[in-house]
Amino acid sequence: MKPDSRIRVMEIIARMNVGGPATQVLGLSERLDPDVFAHRLYTGHVGDDEGDHLGLRRSGVRVHRIPGLGRSVRPTDDCRALFALVSAMRAFRPHIVHTRTAKAGALGRVAATLAGVGAARAHVFHGHLLDGYFSGAKRAVYVRSERVLASMSDRLVTVGARVRDDLLRAGIGRPEQYTVIPPGVRLGSVPDRLQARRELGLPPEAPVVAYVGRLTGVKRPDRFAEAAHEVLRRVPGCHFVVCGGGELQERLEQDIAPARDAFHLVGWRKDVETIYAAADVVLLTSDNEGTPLTLIEAQMAGTPVVSTRVGSVAEVVQDGRTGLLAGMDSAELAEHTVRLLTDPLLASRMGEAARRWSTASFDVDRLVADTEALYRSLAELRRDRRATTGGKNR
Repeated sequence: MKPDSRIRVMEIIARMNVGGPATQVLGLSERLDPDVFAHRLYTGHVGDDEGDHLGLRRSGVRVHRIPGLGRSVRPTDDCRALFALVSAMRAFRPHIVHTRTAKAGALGRVAATLAGVGAARAHVFHGHLLDGYFSGAKRAVYVRSERVLASMSDRLVTVGARVRDDLLRAGIGRPEQYTVIPPGVRLGSVPDRLQARRELGLPPEAPVVAYVGRLTGVKRPDRFAEAAHEVLRRVPGCHFVVCGGGELQERLEQDIAPARDAFHLVGWRKDVETIYAAADVVLLTSDNEGTPLTLIEAQMAGTPVVSTRVGSVAEVVQDGRTGLLAGMDSAELAEHTVRLLTDPLLASRMGEAARRWSTASFDVDRLVADTEALYRSLAELRRDRRATTGGKNR
């Protein structure tokens, strides 16, 4: 395909902080076929209390910065970001506008309407904000907003079937608009257990539980601390590695103070495979998730996982085979963790099954192939729409 006939894709995400969405975006940006797709990434800046995924990965992907497009919702910044996006769209004239995260999804889809460039529009839900974020009036506003934005979208992409079903139950979009594209990742070289523990300063033979992710409300680091204290009571000598950061780090430090020597807060690290290699169990304690990459990566490293049964987690973890799922009770999470720590044969069997399952199901090449197919279908939809309107923009 000639360069001047490539499919132009404008991908918009609020910020490239460490987490699942940024990992997916970077994997795609580095691997999309450049002879077929002219792909540009537009994003805001990462907050001071967050890890910068692009900085940690030292990626060579070119980024177009949009002032005001970040995590915080501020009317002045949001208006500035909206009109910057409109201007960028009129200059680039994308065939497809591809948005991710709630704020970027709202601003990007409205900008596509205002720009009048006739682009097809796809929005990705890496999860949703229906549970664990808002309550009462704020949740109602979110639902109404997403219903309106869905009417401005050609495709709504979810990372799992459960996420799609939750959104449909809330009246967001129509079934035919939805496409499920599970995540895809490629883990770095996994060191052996002893090497990983030496690097992290962990005892070579102690039981180790890892937490990888943001220290923020919906992730429930307080529940992690409660479960950890119960595990310590039943498995003295256990160590806990916390890889990540966020606004609740100080609160977590207070919660773990009675047993501080058992906890290792290592901050954001680009070599998360070292964390997984050192751990006997990876524990996730969230109130809400999409399809968490932490659990996929841990399983790729051959480490069994314990998690709350939320969002599309059950599509990532095969309960009883590659890990153990629980409700939102810290005691149940601790019970599952203790079971794996005290039954090495079970943990080994689950870890090997997890490695096979995750590698076969969540490879980044499959993600790229699925996304390229989505882009081709959207480009065809755009051509058909222009043909029926005599080439006029929608």
